[in-house]
Amino acid sequence: MVHFLHPGHTPRNIVPPEAQKDALGCCVVQEEASPYTLVNICLNVLIANLEKLCSERPDGTLCLPEYWSFPQEVADRFLRVMTWQGKLTDRTASIFRGNQMKLKLVNIQKAKISTAAFIKAFCHHKLIELNATAVHADLPVPDIISGLCSNSWIQQNLRCLLLDSTSIPQNSRLLFFSQLTGLRILSVFNVCFHTEDLANVSQLPRLESLDISNTLVTDISALLTCKDRLKSLTMHYLKCLSMTKPQILAVIRGLTCLLHLDISVHRQLKSDLAFHLLQQKDILPNVVSLDISGGSCITDEAVELFIQQRPAMQFVGLLATDAGTSDFFTAKQGLRVAGGASMSQISEALSRYRNRSCFMKEALCRLFTETFSMEVTMPAILKLQKNCLLSLTNSRILVDVPFDRFDAAKFVMRWLCKHENPKMQTMAVSVTSILALQLSPEQMAQLEELFMAVKELLAIVKQKTTKNLDDVTLLFTLKALWNLTDGSPAACKHFIENQGLEIFIQVLETFSESAIQSKVLGLLNNIAEIRELSSKLVTEDALKHISSLLCSREMEVSYFAAGIIAHLTSDRQLWISRDFQRRALLQDLISQDIFPTPWQLLSTRGSALGTMGCVSCLQ
Repeated sequence: MVHFLHPGHTPRNIVPPEAQKDALGCCVVQEEASPYTLVNICLNVLIANLEKLCSERPDGTLCLPEYWSFPQEVADRFLRVMTWQGKLTDRTASIFRGNQMKLKLVNIQKAKISTAAFIKAFCHHKLIELNATAVHADLPVPDIISGLCSNSWIQQNLRCLLLDSTSIPQNSRLLFFSQLTGLRILSVFNVCFHTEDLANVSQLPRLESLDISNTLVTDISALLTCKDRLKSLTMHYLKCLSMTKPQILAVIRGLTCLLHLDISVHRQLKSDLAFHLLQQKDILPNVVSLDISGGSCITDEAVELFIQQRPAMQFVGLLATDAGTSDFFTAKQGLRVAGGASMSQISEALSRYRNRSCFMKEALCRLFTETFSMEVTMPAILKLQKNCLLSLTNSRILVDVPFDRFDAAKFVMRWLCKHENPKMQTMAVSVTSILALQLSPEQMAQLEELFMAVKELLAIVKQKTTKNLDDVTLLFTLKALWNLTDGSPAACKHFIENQGLEIFIQVLETFSESAIQSKVLGLLNNIAEIRELSSKLVTEDALKHISSLLCSREMEVSYFAAGIIAHLTSDRQLWISRDFQRRALLQDLISQDIFPTPWQLLSTRGSALGTMGCVSCLQ
């Protein structure tokens, strides 16, 4: 939340609220109120003025002043802040060349840098950790490994390598992780990582923690190679496994050193692997953490028996399963549960599954259901609403708080197009409606997601109209389309291209509520203001409905209708063969005596301005 309100700063570590200790409405620590550290403030100023402070090399990259030198911890933090702010590029990464910076913990998440820049800037340092999660495709996994292996010190001492969602070229050869002999923690979540790569990784002499979630691994037998040292195995949504359940369980049974196992899946996969694992008595003797969220056929009795046989267990993941309702899970001391059966379980799930959208959606839906009937004030849970839901739907935040609305609009429009459940859809439409008015026409034209968003919003309108449902989602959707097309020729064009006019005529024929009519006419007025598109409104159906609404008793409806007619009739080229109809429309306009007061000019978003030109149109 802090970063959301202050986009120029990196987020601080915020301790998640503990719902279990909040039952009596205990005070929640206001950690957001604490000031930023002096180091972070200085680093932000330095990054903001980097171009001024640095000199430029012949190749266009930046170079720090010769006398500058950074301690290792400050250098690591400096890089992390640059990365978070999106300032790490080929041009700026060059300041980490040479020995002025001494890096150990390198974080380049989502950075857009090339292989050459990565090797020159980072591979000569004595790195012990590298987080390259979701770096740009210009820096693929094989090049990262090759660069790291070019430094013999890194080969022997790099302990942690995070490559989640990092690209691998289609024609790539085997990934030779085996040269990184010091590696203890490796994560290749959502990477094109194959069974052959797993065999290579399993030979690492010090490997203790491995995450192969959502990879292309079909056989995990190679894990038995590292059975005496592997302590943590995460294979969430390992959808390509071709082994039988007894074969998988035999491998897991062989991993006797495991303290943490994650075999959670998307609920849609309907995997019963966890159900069969819970029946085994001679498996995972030392486990303290087991995540089986999303698994099928899981019961309270089976989970309870499994935990009782392993009293050292500290965590179990049960979200999106049928388990978690038993009193056992609240009575068991020292056991944390990520699930959906209670506020405590939901809080744990929201904290643990931040990077798993399938579980976050499930947890948020459970949170909504639980808080809907809440009778006691629980500050910690209300805080989680704030951070996860209200920050997106609160109009005060969207309008008044400074943040990157362009990025937010892109995110919400992508979200809108994912066909979420109705509650999520309504939220996305509402946020889109508000953010649309915060963007400039130039930003609107740059939105790659705009076409799909307009198409999706029109589909919602068509669906609601066909079913004759004038609910809040329809009103939000009409307003979102109205706001998106306001001063945006691109959005207006997308509206016309997706049969928007035909759909809106159907809306006028189906609903007679003024709240709906005003939003429909408001959008059509936006179309009428675009000279290249205004001719699309000169049709019998459109003009019939628009002229009939001139007589509406609702001021806003009649003014919008008048504004559309004023815009259309002001362009004589549209009426070359139908001047009689144009004059009839203008006479209707005059007969309604629609001339705005100054207050009305402001309240009707400019449509009334169009009516002021109607007198000259009669000339």
